[in-house]
Amino acid sequence: MKRWSVSVLVAAILAVGLVAQAGAAVIEVEGDAYVGIYDKYLWRGWDLSGSLPVVQGGADISTHGWTLSYWSNWQLKTDEADGFKSGEVTETDIIISYAHDFGDMLSVSVGNIWYQLDGLQDTNEVFVGGTVNTLLAPTLTMYWDWDACDEDGLFFTFDVSHSFELMEKLTLNLGALVSYNLHSDYAVSAERDYSGFHNYELSVGLDYAINDQFTLSPSFVYSSGITDGAKDNIDTETLAGVSLTFAF
Repeated sequence: MKRWSVSVLVAAILAVGLVAQAGAAVIEVEGDAYVGIYDKYLWRGWDLSGSLPVVQGGADISTHGWTLSYWSNWQLKTDEADGFKSGEVTETDIIISYAHDFGDMLSVSVGNIWYQLDGLQDTNEVFVGGTVNTLLAPTLTMYWDWDACDEDGLFFTFDVSHSFELMEKLTLNLGALVSYNLHSDYAVSAERDYSGFHNYELSVGLDYAINDQFTLSPSFVYSSGITDGAKDNIDTETLAGVSLTFAF
């Protein structure tokens, strides 16, 4: 995405946030804006920054179950071999989703992710996910790339998580995820297309509430391929970073 397009989009989101706050008495709106620095960009086990640091930021605006989200990745250092240039926005995502609770035990969300990538074909993914509101909050999500994928374009994740309050204002977050690739070939070369378990991820993080609106969150993720098909495409990776979130 061009730099000016990103700037216009950020300005539009901030404007919507201001309008939302001004009209909160009429329409109940909530949201957040965040920015973080990480040692690489890791997506489904793929290193998408040449193992070089990135800045990632975005914003979410929600009302009556609907959420509009914006997210971007900025490359901080140049890697000519992989075509990553310092200061460039390599990806921008626009997500619209709807979430609904079916009783106290089940929460369901559906939506669409529009991926806009520098140097690659843009694409769209529809997703649907369900969370059982019990111990570890088990969540199953299915993604369908209905745009750029040549085959089924299906990708599944199953994850569990739990948070522990260590002390006032400090929370420990633990998570585990396993994924399954069903010929979702957008990020896979044609000769390496496969169907099977993709990767697993183990994550740990902290949330420190600076005040009612600002939260500082260091995090660490370990990711590794599961099947031979996955290991032909991705390596074992770690991801470390810290983000700052402003909630409104």
